[in-house]
Amino acid sequence: MADKQSDTLLAAKVPKHYGRVIINLENCLLPPERLACTASCLDGLDPETEMDLRILGCELIQTAGILLRLPQVAMATGQVLFHRFYHSKSFVRQPMEITAMGCLCCASKVEEAPRRIRDVISVFEHIKQVRGGKTIEPVLLDQGYINLKNQVIKAERRVLKELGFCVHVKHPHKIVVMYLQILGFEKHKRLVQLSWNYMNDSLRTDVFVRFSPETIACACIYLSARKLGIVLPKKPAWYLLFGSVETDLKDISIRILKLYARAKPDADQLDKIVSKLEQAYQESRQRLKQAVQEGGASGVVSGGTATPVKNENHSTFSPGVAVAAVTQQPEINKGISVDSAGSTPSSSKGEEKNHVTSTITKKSSRVVDSPPRSPSLSPSEKQGKDRRRKSRHHSHHHHHHRKKRSRSRSRSRSRSRDDKRREQRERGDRAGNDKDNKRKERESTQKSTTATSDRYGGGEGRDRERDREKERDYKYRSKDNHSLREEKRDSKKERSRHRDRSLSRDRRR
Repeated sequence: MADKQSDTLLAAKVPKHYGRVIINLENCLLPPERLACTASCLDGLDPETEMDLRILGCELIQTAGILLRLPQVAMATGQVLFHRFYHSKSFVRQPMEITAMGCLCCASKVEEAPRRIRDVISVFEHIKQVRGGKTIEPVLLDQGYINLKNQVIKAERRVLKELGFCVHVKHPHKIVVMYLQILGFEKHKRLVQLSWNYMNDSLRTDVFVRFSPETIACACIYLSARKLGIVLPKKPAWYLLFGSVETDLKDISIRILKLYARAKPDADQLDKIVSKLEQAYQESRQRLKQAVQEGGASGVVSGGTATPVKNENHSTFSPGVAVAAVTQQPEINKGISVDSAGSTPSSSKGEEKNHVTSTITKKSSRVVDSPPRSPSLSPSEKQGKDRRRKSRHHSHHHHHHRKKRSRSRSRSRSRSRDDKRREQRERGDRAGNDKDNKRKERESTQKSTTATSDRYGGGEGRDRERDREKERDYKYRSKDNHSLREEKRDSKKERSRHRDRSLSRDRRR
């Protein structure tokens, strides 16, 4: 008992740790094992080609941002999002140009300077035409444009999903100016400008997923001071004041300087390499799918299941993955009862065949013996039948009463609505017949009056008769108009009543 009490006391003292979601800027820095082997490398793309594709994508984002008159912060955010995305996805499976458009659209919204997708597509097409030396033509708003626009929207969503909606980027541009003010070089224009230029060029490398923005700012100042031959404090070292290490500063400086030693990437050559790898990936995927289908079919025949092997280092199937062997499972005979356990397979099959034929003959006899359908019923008979069906349904099936009652209600309401429409139609026909009868009566009375007036030969009598006819016509017209107005009013009331009824039904639901 004493041990149990001590355990409960310890459990009460030790706080419980629950899982939580932490989103901060340190999460954007990737570990070394993730940086060493990217998704593109797993799909067969060599590191140099991948670096050229990264540089080309960032150059596209920068040039398009200048043409769209975006702020530098938005262009920098787009390039950082581009690098982050392609550290988890492959260039072989996600097209570089469309992803660059999606990153630019997303960055413009993040930095509160949104641009239309149509403008982004037009600018990228313009850049492509200028680089290819083609005649500059506007983008046609055809089906191809609509498909491209949908692809850009999907790419933007994919970027957001892959980054977990953590799209905030802390840029080191302000940090550079602040550090130079602390060091007393804020009025040295060449140092400030060169540090700023190195900062913008570093966006084309992957230093923003490797180091913090404070370290990158220190590296840009370090490289600029070495380039201009400016001496900075050494005892103690100035970068220690900002929490940086010299090895990291040298690493960033080397990565930035390597950019200027590289040849300009050829877009057409890179497209050919990526298209070859993409074709190989699609073929391997098709082969894998066929093998899985064949394995699944053989597994169904032999009572087993086929499971394809998934690459642990990648989120999807890689091209070089082989299909796993089909695992066999023991057959379970579910159709044989306990009494017929000792019977032979042939006898059991014969019994199953006889059972199937008997069930078929029963069904066919049911179909033949089914009574003929009743003739069409009048609306009142239908309503009575619905009421009887509802009462029978409530007595027997009480557990499904809500769903079926709503159906019967809607049916009865629709039927009553049809009856009302039919009555209105009949009323209109009756009114039309009454009008014809009245007109005939008027014609007959007019003939008789003219005959009497001719008989007695009085012009005054004719005038009086005409006046009476006019008064009579006016009365009939006013009566007809009044009846039409009443019918319209009744139809409006019926419509409003039906609308109130449907609203109350929706509220009850």
